[in-house]
Amino acid sequence: MDYLYQRVSYLKGMAQGLDIDQESKEGKLLLNIVDALEDFADAIVELAEDYGDLEEYVSYIDEDLTDVEDELYDFEDDEDYYSCEDFDDEDFECIEIDCNCPTEEIIEEEIKE
Repeated sequence: MDYLYQRVSYLKGMAQGLDIDQESKEGKLLLNIVDALEDFADAIVELAEDYGDLEEYVSYIDEDLTDVEDELYDFEDDEDYYSCEDFDDEDFECIEIDCNCPTEEIIEEEIKE
């Protein structure tokens, strides 16, 4: 963003080099335009810095959310997770219930009664 400051400085130097009359209407207008451009450059640089900070913050939140999702919804690594197909025992009966959440609940027949 330094190029913005360089261009505004160039315009200020050009205005001084051309010896623009600060008392004329046109001179006041041109000098105020250059000052306004400097204010815009300051605001743009500040917005770019804030954007960088927000982008970093969102990245941290995304990582934290991924950790939470892995903890809540990742049953692949969970030792207690099993399904009815995992058991060959014919005496073992269970009921699978699909939940609105992305998990599958299994209820043993004995517990249901």
